[in-house]
Amino acid sequence: MLKDKDMQLSIYSVLYNKIPDNHTLKVLKDEVDFSFINAALEQTYCKYYGRPAKEPELMVKLLVLQHLYNLSDEKVVLDASLNLAYMYFLGINPDDDLPHPSLLTKFRKNKLEGNLTVDEVIAEVVRQCVGKGILEGSGISIDTTHTEANTFKCTAERVMKRLAKKIFKTVEKECGEVPEEINQEIPNYKEIENHKEAKATMKSYLEETIQKIEETVTVVNTPKVTELLENAKSIIDDPKFMEQKGVRSIVDQDARVGHKSKTSHFFGYKTEFMITTEDRIITAVHVDNGAYVDGSKFEELLELTKKSGVKIGKVFGDKAYFRKPILDKIKEAEAKAYIPVSEMAYKVDEDLFGYIKDSDEWFCVQGNHTVRKYHKKGRNRESYRYYFEKEQCRNCPIRNACISGKTVGKVMEVGINTPEFYGYSQEQKKEEFKMEYKKRACQEWKNGEMKNFHRLGRAKGYGLKSMALQAKLTALAVNLKRIAAILSSKKGAYFVSITIVQNFLAGNCEIRKMCA
Repeated sequence: MLKDKDMQLSIYSVLYNKIPDNHTLKVLKDEVDFSFINAALEQTYCKYYGRPAKEPELMVKLLVLQHLYNLSDEKVVLDASLNLAYMYFLGINPDDDLPHPSLLTKFRKNKLEGNLTVDEVIAEVVRQCVGKGILEGSGISIDTTHTEANTFKCTAERVMKRLAKKIFKTVEKECGEVPEEINQEIPNYKEIENHKEAKATMKSYLEETIQKIEETVTVVNTPKVTELLENAKSIIDDPKFMEQKGVRSIVDQDARVGHKSKTSHFFGYKTEFMITTEDRIITAVHVDNGAYVDGSKFEELLELTKKSGVKIGKVFGDKAYFRKPILDKIKEAEAKAYIPVSEMAYKVDEDLFGYIKDSDEWFCVQGNHTVRKYHKKGRNRESYRYYFEKEQCRNCPIRNACISGKTVGKVMEVGINTPEFYGYSQEQKKEEFKMEYKKRACQEWKNGEMKNFHRLGRAKGYGLKSMALQAKLTALAVNLKRIAAILSSKKGAYFVSITIVQNFLAGNCEIRKMCA
């Protein structure tokens, strides 16, 4: 059960006076209210029976310290029992007992991402910042960063070999021994030179093994074997698996191969997040496997940002976000998009052709213009065909470079969104766009901070759920660190101005000269 929080200070609390006023944790304790966590999780604890539980607020703060200073469960509890700043931030007396490290694991699994998500904690903290005037800008930037899995990727053959070994081990554990009918001699795929043949051999062997075990082993008495067999079948039945685009590790089956560029790839996860450009506070986070396509959860992230109370006036992103649905959502939010035009979405040679929006016509460098338009509908694609005036094309000096074949007049076929994208391309040539787009650099800096200083470069656990929790707690930690920095700078400016006024009133001649 949750006990009433004891606010009585011990005789040792005077030690907290030794903590500097501008210390990150002291600023956070005094300025950010975490009491909403207890209220949100109150119903998950028994009100009248059981031993008094550790407050959820305390547990969340321990997790924040853990990700803020890169500590293990054991280390964060040990340091919190010795460090005065940690104790002050946690809201405990120096002589209070701290929870056992194992409780942190239970709290992560049973409480977080169930009744209270880290997304809600991030949103509430950002909401408090908006209410206190800490967040003043209206620019939002979105990007993804990758995280390596906490294991290495295997070939399909090696995955199947490990699955077979794991099946045999589980059968032996639950049944006492592996039935004689089952062939335990796993083929040596390394001796097979042909890669496709090696995969086919291993798949055939694994399928036969699974079938034999299902025929000989009683399903009722072997739940772990049954679960493992179902898992193995789902892996090898996936068409992507044999193409090495599916499961690449039985230790971490959620991780996937992703691409940083055409020649560089990684094995793990992607974290997509929105961040305020002026104050560099993360407002929303989404975590997915490495094969995630940037921008797929744009609407969800935008809604989370809106719920946190942030005013959205400008949205920044790279070329991956230049897509019609994303641009439409930005327009619905009454914001302006600062996203470079993607060559894949917009394929027009602007050195040769231009577009007039009001008259809905294209014109070329030789002065010719389109005279009619045809809306073409196909099974998977819609487009517009614009027809240029034939007689001008017939006598055009650059006709051979522009028109091929026996066609008399130029026919320009463009995507259905191309006329609208042309408007974006013209906006991006302006100096105002180029200057504003520089603000997106804050995203790269934040990526580096989380990876280099908070270990987001590599997953700590296995699976998507573990990775999501790690990324979101890291985002919460860096947010709090940034909030403390903003508040400290504002307090510093306040104290400097007070000092100047005091010196002025005291008759300090130098100060009087400066003010004069």
